[in-house]
Amino acid sequence: MRTMTARPHNLHLPTLAGGANRSEIRAFYTHHFIPHLPDDIRLDLLSRTVDADRVVDEFILEFTHDRVMDFIFPGIAPTGRKVSLPTVAIVGLRDGRVDYEHIYWDQASALRQIGKLDAPGLPVVGSEASERLRGLLRRSRGRRRPARRRPR
Repeated sequence: MRTMTARPHNLHLPTLAGGANRSEIRAFYTHHFIPHLPDDIRLDLLSRTVDADRVVDEFILEFTHDRVMDFIFPGIAPTGRKVSLPTVAIVGLRDGRVDYEHIYWDQASALRQIGKLDAPGLPVVGSEASERLRGLLRRSRGRRRPARRRPR
């Protein structure tokens, strides 16, 4: 909380979890987020874009749904299933402090992976999205030429 502005907000868009001010964010982190993170949670950072006003991270969030996680699965009991979600977090900055956090992921994919969404005929994928994204990035990075230094 010390890194945040006086009036920050935090919003997990697929579930509307988070907080609209410091006290709501503190309550969210204390009661719904930090104590409910699975022991095996892993964040695989794929890309980061930074400018003076924001940081945008693209990552794959992986975990076992072995506990209540209302910020991702509100009202759903633990299923014990593995989850792999491509995720984007946009962090807005003001005067060197965090002003907002907006976090996005495909909720249909998340629900499919824990067995709560069976959608035959609908364009919904599960962990295949993470696998495909990783494969494409590996291939793309393998073809990339080293950056050339500009002559002085």
